[in-house]
Amino acid sequence: MSTAVIHFPGVNCDLDTLHVLRAVFGEEARLVWHEETDLDAFDAIVLPGGFAHGDYLRAGAIARFSPVMDAVRRHAERGTPVLGICNGFQVLLEAGLLPGAMLRNAGQQFICRPVHLRVEQADPTFLASCRAGEVLTMPIAHGEGRYFCDEATLARLEARGQILLRYCDPAGQVTAAANPNGSLASIAGIRSEAGNVFGLMPHPERASEAILGSEDGRAIFASLCRAAVAA
Repeated sequence: MSTAVIHFPGVNCDLDTLHVLRAVFGEEARLVWHEETDLDAFDAIVLPGGFAHGDYLRAGAIARFSPVMDAVRRHAERGTPVLGICNGFQVLLEAGLLPGAMLRNAGQQFICRPVHLRVEQADPTFLASCRAGEVLTMPIAHGEGRYFCDEATLARLEARGQILLRYCDPAGQVTAAANPNGSLASIAGIRSEAGNVFGLMPHPERASEAILGSEDGRAIFASLCRAAVAA
């Protein structure tokens, strides 16, 4: 299994993601510069966190026009697993590969801390080892993480089981107090209707080794690796 980790100018979690894929899971992975247009050598694609192109205009708004995104879109349409983490999620939204948009955090401040996440769906591509209702712990680090969409889109996401993660308290209760950024319906991560594109604001690469305080992020990478081989 070989994974492309897309490198946009300004991202800062690409090497962390490479480390997890290579050192923790023993998989082949390499950085792919945002100007490349051929991803045919890869079985999976990860858009890592950071600040692509400095997040000028708004997060992900410039990165969506990078040449590599045409290849990402083609592979997504073919069924290749695509994972967008934090800024990567924002880029996927801007590119129209996932529905909705990101707004500034409700408190208008950058937030960097661990959060609790309730698994809504035991998704076979990205959360295969998890069970519905399970609570995971991962850190967030964002200023524009408040997910938003219109009522019709939210209804479709709910009906089609596309909401995979919600912010919650340690007991798994979804409350306003447990929502760190004011995200609509406490949404922390969604997948595409086809199921092979997943975006989440928390950082699983920062929660994949015991020394970091949580290994819950490993579930996402392990599932991605299995799905890429099967695709």
